[in-house]
Amino acid sequence: MEQYWLPSLDYLKTILKFNLSSIIDILIVAFVVYKLMLLIKGTRAVQLIKGLAVLLIATALSSMLNLDTMNWLLRQAMTALVVALPVVFQPELRRALEKLGRGRLFNYTQLTPLVPAEVGQVKVITEITRAAMILSKNKIGALIVIEKETGLGEHIDTGSKIDGLVSAEFLVNIFIPKTPLHDGAVIIRGNRVAAAACFLPLSENPYLISSLGTRHRAGIGISEHSDAVAVIISEETGAISVAVEGMLNRHLDESGLQEKLTSHLKSRPGNSLSSLWHRR
Repeated sequence: MEQYWLPSLDYLKTILKFNLSSIIDILIVAFVVYKLMLLIKGTRAVQLIKGLAVLLIATALSSMLNLDTMNWLLRQAMTALVVALPVVFQPELRRALEKLGRGRLFNYTQLTPLVPAEVGQVKVITEITRAAMILSKNKIGALIVIEKETGLGEHIDTGSKIDGLVSAEFLVNIFIPKTPLHDGAVIIRGNRVAAAACFLPLSENPYLISSLGTRHRAGIGISEHSDAVAVIISEETGAISVAVEGMLNRHLDESGLQEKLTSHLKSRPGNSLSSLWHRR
């Protein structure tokens, strides 16, 4: 006569408890990871994580293909990165600890970044160019930074968040002297003014000419730290300059400015993953 094993009640309780605790554990971890992703979203940490992912994939491939020398070099690089990570991610770690101390880590909100389509991008370039010409004519100093792939979230946090549509009139009003937001940089994300009165890192390039003031050094500095494009209007001369990748193009006219912005901000077909990351 065949005997069938029936699980005891205690056994069923143990299995049920294990399953419930595992589900709760997974949900908590998923929630924390999601909040951490929101925390680094819109910052340069995104690009750093992509670089780490490339290194991990390259290390795995070199091991599979028996490329011993390459694998050894990559493993040494990964070991060094473990030590360097706290330094590299210092701004993000500081922000996370500050938000945790204020009890805001888990109700974190962020500006809704809108990645413009081709037509929207042309509109943004046109409005920035119009604003620059008005500011230049009236010799009103200004610093306008346009975010690209590298997020500028940590710099946005140093200013006053606005989240308003880009328009020439809006930008000009921000930089009117003696107004609350005129001192500092405006950061544009997509087709919106993300924040004004932002603090930017100054360039430490020792070869810059001494006549360049703080505004120009800040514009060059942010272009050295990221792939952002900075438009600078001199308060003394009204000259218009554009800083890209640590290089400064000076004394641009209207067509020259529009051409520079178009060439550096034009949409690239390989940006689909970044666009998905930037969407809510």
